[in-house]
Amino acid sequence: MMIPILFRDTRFVVLDKPAGLKVHAGPQGGASVEDWFPSLGGRRDGPWLAHRLDADTAGCLLVALRRSALHAAQAAFAAGRAEKIYWAVVAGVPPAAAGRLDAPLRRHSDRSGWRMRHDPAGDPAVTEWRMLGQAGGKAWLELRPRTGRTHQVRVHCALLGCPVLGDPVYGAGGGAARLHLLARGLTLPLDPPVAAKAPVPAHMRAALDDCGRAAFSRSGTTAGT
Repeated sequence: MMIPILFRDTRFVVLDKPAGLKVHAGPQGGASVEDWFPSLGGRRDGPWLAHRLDADTAGCLLVALRRSALHAAQAAFAAGRAEKIYWAVVAGVPPAAAGRLDAPLRRHSDRSGWRMRHDPAGDPAVTEWRMLGQAGGKAWLELRPRTGRTHQVRVHCALLGCPVLGDPVYGAGGGAARLHLLARGLTLPLDPPVAAKAPVPAHMRAALDDCGRAAFSRSGTTAGT
């Protein structure tokens, strides 16, 4: 199986990472995005992951093909100039139609493992969100993280009282077999710019359609960018 490519030039590739595939093997090994790196370029010292996605999150993943491109992307992410857009189907309905959540996060570990938690003394974490639709006790959210903390979108959805459907760590799973979180769009204001949009994965289509995605499509309205 080849990973679909959403954007490519001499500097970068944006992959449409499937849910369930790790970005790198880590100490436990197994298949990862890095297994596909030899097919992306023949440079001796690359490619490189320019950022990361959770294994269970689908969508836009930026890979740098040159070291200079990696440094440019890292600078854009660090300065908050990269625009990342996520779609999530969540269990429950948020308290408003839109908002901005400023909730610092810190990693906590115990005998059962680790997770990120809201901690006023933690690292700054800010997410802007808006509700695009709802039905049957579920909601479709568009989320724009303004910082890049581990598990940020998932934790912030849970703090809104609406954990991502299928999230076994920050929710109750919600009756879904797979995490309903998509890295929908990625834009970097470089010269030339990088822009990509990921299609909705099969496991999220029914829930998104229940929440009104089909009406967006019929009306010609585009959610997100």
